[in-house]
Amino acid sequence: MSLEQDDSNRLDQARNSGNGEHAENKKQGEADEKTDDKEPENQDLDKDGSKTPRSKKPLIIIVIVVVLLAVIGFFVWFAHRNQVSTDDAYTDGNVVSMVPKISGYVVELYVDDNSRVRKGDLLLRIDSRDYLIAKEQAVAQLAQAKAQHRSSQNALRVARVQYPAQLESAKAQQQAAAATLAQAQAAYSRQHEVDPRATTQDVIDASTSQQLSSSANLKSAKAQVTIASLIPEQLQQVGSSVDERSASVQLAQAQLDQANLNLSYTEVRSPSDGFITKRSVQLGTFLAAGDVMFLLVTPDIWITANFKESQMGRMRPGDAVDIRVDAYSGYKLKGHVQSIQYGSGARFSAFPAENATGNFVKIVQRVPVKIVIDRGLDANAPLPLGLSVSPIVHFK
Repeated sequence: MSLEQDDSNRLDQARNSGNGEHAENKKQGEADEKTDDKEPENQDLDKDGSKTPRSKKPLIIIVIVVVLLAVIGFFVWFAHRNQVSTDDAYTDGNVVSMVPKISGYVVELYVDDNSRVRKGDLLLRIDSRDYLIAKEQAVAQLAQAKAQHRSSQNALRVARVQYPAQLESAKAQQQAAAATLAQAQAAYSRQHEVDPRATTQDVIDASTSQQLSSSANLKSAKAQVTIASLIPEQLQQVGSSVDERSASVQLAQAQLDQANLNLSYTEVRSPSDGFITKRSVQLGTFLAAGDVMFLLVTPDIWITANFKESQMGRMRPGDAVDIRVDAYSGYKLKGHVQSIQYGSGARFSAFPAENATGNFVKIVQRVPVKIVIDRGLDANAPLPLGLSVSPIVHFK
């Protein structure tokens, strides 16, 4: 009996143990279901369908990236806080329009498109035959004017002696006429005072005629003295002739100088170093005075940068500038701000904006800034006008 009781007790214990485990498993399943209902976002399904917690690494990586970008952005801002840049900039320089000052045919041409020239180089020749003839005519006119001037000077020297002598001669003639008149009057008086029987009528008439003739001669002599007395006026008249001839000499000399100048214009020379562009003249072309033959671009190059008005607050002449040329990779120049234009580009345009019409729209204006290149230019990498550049101005 004791053995049967022992087996029965063991069977009961086994059943109780199985029921307890089943109950614990059931409770654990219910707890797991509640956990799945409360935190589904923190679990993922494995390949076998079981649920595992979600990793927080992506969120941490995103936070780190954002922090790094913020730090980099701060350093970039800190490094660029004292500088401004613009892409509205280009190379600029002096352009000389080469025009002839005389007309004629081109007989010799020494330049071609984009030729490099030096100051004083002969560029072309214009037919000079007409201007040589004009020079010879001017030389002849000058010689004639000089001869006439010498003749007038000689006449002035003669007049300075002649006119006083004529005055003295007129005075002497006046005295002689006065003496003749006195003699005639005496004879006239004698003939009219004597007894008519002691003379004849012919003698009386002759004395009367002599007296009248002598009186007329005296008046004529006085008139000659009056005329001869105008020595200063007469000398001034001759002197004016000398001045006129002298002016003629100066005029002829000026015409000769102009003829020589026109002859020199037949040779067109370069006024400065530079490059020939937009050539429109050919050998044999007839040029009229004022026609544009070609353009000469001088080697003086600078940068014209159009900065926004909001960038101009701290910019001053003398600020250092770094220049990057779009045409050449890695080609960098150094320069400085030379001057700032006193007016926006729109203000000096052909049709400036009229803001007083009532339809005003605020537009950010751009102000041209002249930047002079200090160093970095390469003779093997020329900078044609109009190339796009990117200047960076560093504030002091």
